[in-house]
Amino acid sequence: MTTLAFDGRTGASGDMLLGALVAAGADSTVLERVEDALDVAYDVTTVTKRGVRATAVSVTHGDAPDDDRGADERDDHEHEHDGGRGHTHAHDDAEGHGPTRTYVEVRALVESMGLPEAVEADALAVFEVLGRAEAAVHGTDLDDTHFHEVGADDAVADVVGAALLLHDLDPDRIVTTPVSAGSGEVSMHHGTYPVPAPAVVEIAERASWHLRGGPVETELLTPTGAALLAHYAEGVDETPAMRVSESGYGAGSTNLDERPNVLRAVVGEEREDSAESEDGTHGAAHDERVARDGLVRDDVVVLETNLDDAPPEVLGGLQDTLADAGARDVSIVPLTMKKSRPGHLVKVIAKPADAGAVARRLAEETGTLGIRETGARHRWIAERDFETAEIAVEGETHAVSVKVARDAAGEVYDHSAEYDDAAAVAAETGLPVREVMRRAVEAVRAERAGT
Repeated sequence: MTTLAFDGRTGASGDMLLGALVAAGADSTVLERVEDALDVAYDVTTVTKRGVRATAVSVTHGDAPDDDRGADERDDHEHEHDGGRGHTHAHDDAEGHGPTRTYVEVRALVESMGLPEAVEADALAVFEVLGRAEAAVHGTDLDDTHFHEVGADDAVADVVGAALLLHDLDPDRIVTTPVSAGSGEVSMHHGTYPVPAPAVVEIAERASWHLRGGPVETELLTPTGAALLAHYAEGVDETPAMRVSESGYGAGSTNLDERPNVLRAVVGEEREDSAESEDGTHGAAHDERVARDGLVRDDVVVLETNLDDAPPEVLGGLQDTLADAGARDVSIVPLTMKKSRPGHLVKVIAKPADAGAVARRLAEETGTLGIRETGARHRWIAERDFETAEIAVEGETHAVSVKVARDAAGEVYDHSAEYDDAAAVAAETGLPVREVMRRAVEAVRAERAGT
């Protein structure tokens, strides 16, 4: 399994993520799609941060003056969250260049760019994370939320550019270690607030990774960086065991005292969770996912929407159509909506990396105007596999698949015969389905017991 791991100890911003992805092997030419759609250009350079060679990616505008100085030679950028000036940031993220936009306008812009379907879905999902955070902070509706910095051209270029680069890398799994937010204060349109900024805190509530303060007194984690990691990355305590194939560093715009201002990205083949090391112990990637009671933690996103006008045929097909987009499970619950109208609650479980594509497909299939991402960030699941049971009926042998549930230590605690197999045998033999299922489970248990 190919894994992309970010080291979050120095925070993250949109431009740092761009630099880290290019340095880790993503093809920077994919960014030309954004340059063609917006009046911007990506400036990719190599810089040194406290002795660490890093890739700096900045967004320039058609009317911007040329600047051929290296990133370490440029003055520290100062900006406020409303696009003004007055607070120094360690990361150059969403400087407010170009027009600011509402959430609805940003969606329309992204949809007009002609992006691959998966890239568009991911970019829109990131902006929804940003929009919901801003709406929660300011007490507004999502569609009425006005982006200041994160709606400007360069912020759109950061989000869409990161989506394109990640699509080019195409890892099976994306993780991040705990992400540092910095400390101190940040100036915004409404006043001075402590770091992390309110929007970053809101985003962190929806993320599966841990947010931590420090280690320096400046803003390390920007809303754009937080939203990108919240959408794409699973939280881990440390970089999982992997055979490294690529690595690189994305540079922040300023220098920090005593430490390089960089975001590290590592790409490699991760050891399977079930694999054991030479001394017989499980690897770190396995251990950090095991609960105290032996079940395994699986990071997920739960998506919900209420429907009052969906045809039964559409509801009946959601299991298959959403599964094609990456959904792990779909539940549909009848409910009563406003004006006593009958409706349905659709709940979907998906992996964080698939949430954007699943949400887009759910919206397309049902026509819903809004999809909620609930607070659940993981589930505890069993390891499972299948065994084939052979049962004899009137001298003939029939095969039925039986699901076997195990905890992380390998202890079996449940058996369940597959209904479709049992129903086929029941139709052929005349036995009740539940009798076929019972015999199949007993046959597997007997075989495991050696009788």
